[in-house]
Amino acid sequence: MPKAVVVLSLILNLVFTFNAKSQDVKKTKVFLLAGQSNMDGRGAASNLTKDDLKQLAFAQKRIHFYYKGTVNNGKEPLIIDGPLDVTDPWPFVKDKFRLNKCFGPELFFGLALSKAYPKEKFLFVKRSQGGTSLYGAWNPNWTLEKAKLKSEENKPKLFEDFIATTDAQLSKLPPGSFEIIGMLWVQGESDSSSLPSSTYGQNITALIQKVRAYYGVPDMPFLMLGVGSKKVVAAMSDTSKNSLNVSLIRKSNNPKANNYTPIYTHNWNGKPAGHYNYTGMKKIGNMFFDTYQKYYANFIER
Repeated sequence: MPKAVVVLSLILNLVFTFNAKSQDVKKTKVFLLAGQSNMDGRGAASNLTKDDLKQLAFAQKRIHFYYKGTVNNGKEPLIIDGPLDVTDPWPFVKDKFRLNKCFGPELFFGLALSKAYPKEKFLFVKRSQGGTSLYGAWNPNWTLEKAKLKSEENKPKLFEDFIATTDAQLSKLPPGSFEIIGMLWVQGESDSSSLPSSTYGQNITALIQKVRAYYGVPDMPFLMLGVGSKKVVAAMSDTSKNSLNVSLIRKSNNPKANNYTPIYTHNWNGKPAGHYNYTGMKKIGNMFFDTYQKYYANFIER
């Protein structure tokens, strides 16, 4: 066989082998997380069990976590960039909730996810800000008038900031090496007044559509926790029924219910501290995973 033919054959074999191997390389699976303070999370990390911590150590090898959270007393936002972990919040949160470190829905969602898919690599990108509405700060169709109605004219335009935050993290990954496979949303309490609650359905639909369109994932699963007034939760329910790959996760205040999500019972400055405690936040994280696994596992397995 002529030498040139041999060389060409070797080159073609190398190209074929390279292409075959590159097709076998799994992409980083990306989850987006957004919302207000219950997405920030106030679950007390001191209550994590030895088994929780063992699972966390396992998950940390598989999940990278970027978190831009509620600003510290109106100054700098909380930033975490590293393996999935608990949060060291600012003094106000520590005092109000009587904790040292805390966590949000991503923690137990991530523990369950890494256990179910130990060969996968994940990226969680979370942007949250306490006390913010979808009508105002989070509105993908933001206007000054809407922001002023919720006294949020001086708060960040959170939808834009969420997209910018996500873009910055995705830009660190090689092109074509990742895929967005879901978004988790915990927000609704700040929209419980009349006008925001009556427009919640159209606003959450707009947010879902704009995230999907911007990132080119028209079928991206969108999972939301049913929080807020009855009118807000009803709007979430209607949206989930009338939209592709949108799921509402219903919680309960009944201690006997399987979806019971307990909150802190102590007072802070004469008012209930509210927010989900260790048990409540653990339950929320697991409910997110159970819902995703039930309806959208194919996005990971494909």
